[in-house]
Amino acid sequence: MAARSIASLTLSFGLVSIPVRLYSATESASEIRFNMLTKSGERVKQQYISEKTRKVAERSEMVKGYEFEKDHFVLFTPEELKALEEGSSHVIEIVAFVPIKTIDPVFYDKAYLLAPDKRGGKPYALLAEAMRKSGRCALAKWAWKAKQHVVQVRPVEDGLILQQLLYADEVRSLQDLDIEKVTVAPAELQLALQLIDQISQDTFDPTQFEDEEKQRVLAAIDEKIAGKQIVASAHTEDAATGQVIDLMDALKASLGSKAAASAARSAKPNDKAARSNVTPMLEAKERKSARRAPARAPAPAPAPASSRARAKK
Repeated sequence: MAARSIASLTLSFGLVSIPVRLYSATESASEIRFNMLTKSGERVKQQYISEKTRKVAERSEMVKGYEFEKDHFVLFTPEELKALEEGSSHVIEIVAFVPIKTIDPVFYDKAYLLAPDKRGGKPYALLAEAMRKSGRCALAKWAWKAKQHVVQVRPVEDGLILQQLLYADEVRSLQDLDIEKVTVAPAELQLALQLIDQISQDTFDPTQFEDEEKQRVLAAIDEKIAGKQIVASAHTEDAATGQVIDLMDALKASLGSKAAASAARSAKPNDKAARSNVTPMLEAKERKSARRAPARAPAPAPAPASSRARAKK
């Protein structure tokens, strides 16, 4: 199914205006959702109860309030709140270009894809290539869904990404944790660098990893539908110990184990039994994506898959 844009916008810097279309960069529909039901399978709904009268409060009788002191509120009508909202704008106004590496990913919020709209192909390509060559990204202001956002527009190989950024007061700092300052010995650092080198990769390939928990849940749902009994699998965890391990010994042992594992993989490149929990890159690329776990043994007269309803967790 072709991607559907969610907005038509204008990316503006200086006197240049680039018509673009906005697309969501992530897929929330793939989440497994459960409904809240009674034990007999009936749907339930939430209600608001007055703390004073213990009666159900209808939505039409409710207003929003801000608690400025304990149990003291100032009330706002829907009209007053509406007047405070930021008016949405179709313009993404670039205010500065900064080196891409200067923005810590901890500030990243929701991501969107930007594609050129009609007559926007040439300026879109020009801006993307200029940012690639300069190693910089754009910082911009954008009003969207009644809120003012600070966003990053950064170039990637195939185009531009719009990344909503968090404000400074929304991000915590490691400096607040009073982390102990420890001196690292040169020999320890050298061994750690060797260990990093042994298990290093040139790129990040997200297809190497699969959501194993999701697959387990989907398999359990299929078994429930088929009328089978679910047996929870045991998850073994390493027992915590109070043993203090010498850092140098641990690094040396890690290097040795990684070297042995590498030699074993070289000797038996096709041995599937020795594979780790991380799906190898080539195997992951060959495997087709599936929204549901592979079916188990067929059960008598199972319910049609199309009639299943997923619910909110």
